[in-house]
Amino acid sequence: MVVGKTVRRLQSALAYGVLFALATFCAFPLLWMVDTALKPLQEIQSLHPTLLIVHPSFDSFRRVLFQTDFPIYFRNSVIVAAGSTILTLLIAIFAAYVLSRFARSTLSRTLTSALLLSQMIPGVLLLVPLYLLMRTLGLLSSYGGLIIVYCTFTVPLCVFMLKGFFDAIPGEIEQAAEMDGCSRVGFVYRILLPLSAPGVLAAGAFAFINAWNEFMFAYVFINDEAHRTLTPGIMMFRSAHVTDWGGLMAASVLAVVPVAACFLYLQRFLIDGLTSGAVKG
Repeated sequence: MVVGKTVRRLQSALAYGVLFALATFCAFPLLWMVDTALKPLQEIQSLHPTLLIVHPSFDSFRRVLFQTDFPIYFRNSVIVAAGSTILTLLIAIFAAYVLSRFARSTLSRTLTSALLLSQMIPGVLLLVPLYLLMRTLGLLSSYGGLIIVYCTFTVPLCVFMLKGFFDAIPGEIEQAAEMDGCSRVGFVYRILLPLSAPGVLAAGAFAFINAWNEFMFAYVFINDEAHRTLTPGIMMFRSAHVTDWGGLMAASVLAVVPVAACFLYLQRFLIDGLTSGAVKG
């Protein structure tokens, strides 16, 4: 059946119209957040809120950056997210390598099944056991406690993502490297990781974003301002009786910027890593 040019144009217009509507629906909360952060207090408290900003102001950003503990929260989130990302990649790379190269062994299959089953357990069910464990180890209100907890949730998926890439690399390359005197660790760092760079970047981005956006464990495990991270720290702008909407939105915008920049820079590698890791292996 031959489709006419007019019909094709109508189909394209309809498809782009639906995509535009969905994009607008998804982007509206972010747009409203930025809009509110740039409004003065009088416009925020208006009985008839609109997207139009009559008198743009950066007072909310200045107040958040210089009159609150937001810089401390930001620093803590950077430390925790970077630490959990590095530790996750170190564990996931070697675990994925072992599961890929010894996929037929009984132990490897058992570990793969265990990792898969771990993804079926909701994180909230582990909140109390992990809290008791961290208290016993003396890791409450510390960077190390959060880093360990985040790794327990990010390592399994990162292992599966990286295993898909490692499976696609022929074993003959490793055998040739061994004949040239390269050790297994040397092969991983010198050959395997450069060939699997998109997967490593995708796994790293996933681990970083997961740690940066996590709220529940950071809220329960951290009880002092010196170690509080961004997500529970932003809650400080809202009390039982008063909500600083300007400060809340300004802090949210500043918290979104690193994640958005990370995703925009790594989006090509992230998409390649997720799709390739899902179909290989």
